[in-house]
Amino acid sequence: MTMTNEPVSPGQYPRQSATLASEAASVPVARQIVREACAEWGTDQDGAETGTLLISEIVTNAVRHGHSHSLRVIAEQPRPDRLRVAVVDKSRRVPELHIVGPDAIGGRGLLLVDALSDRWGTDLLPWGKRVWAEIAIKVGNRGPAATACCKPTG
Repeated sequence: MTMTNEPVSPGQYPRQSATLASEAASVPVARQIVREACAEWGTDQDGAETGTLLISEIVTNAVRHGHSHSLRVIAEQPRPDRLRVAVVDKSRRVPELHIVGPDAIGGRGLLLVDALSDRWGTDLLPWGKRVWAEIAIKVGNRGPAATACCKPTG
């Protein structure tokens, strides 16, 4: 796994990403990436749990249907009050939301993503696609660096 915690410059937003093997064992690793990013950014517990569940469903879908050897997991905050999780794979097959019957063993992942996210979608890329989901989060402490910069002086 190659993990990057990209530095935040003025005008940019926090982002963490990692390249993982496209296999079932990567699902808990993806959840951990989102958990750690949310903890570092001071995301509220509900937002962190929802983001973790969303990435789990999106990675599972990519592993099952993406037909890639690897995938890229991304957690980012496009705005201070938003969390976006995404998975990039090399397939250009766009995921489709299906309604499944009560006896179906699987097929509910995107239903969960649709129900839990404020919005979600797929961006086609020249080499594949990025599937993402976004939620509102409560703004909390921004981690040690933010705390250090904002302490009152004197």
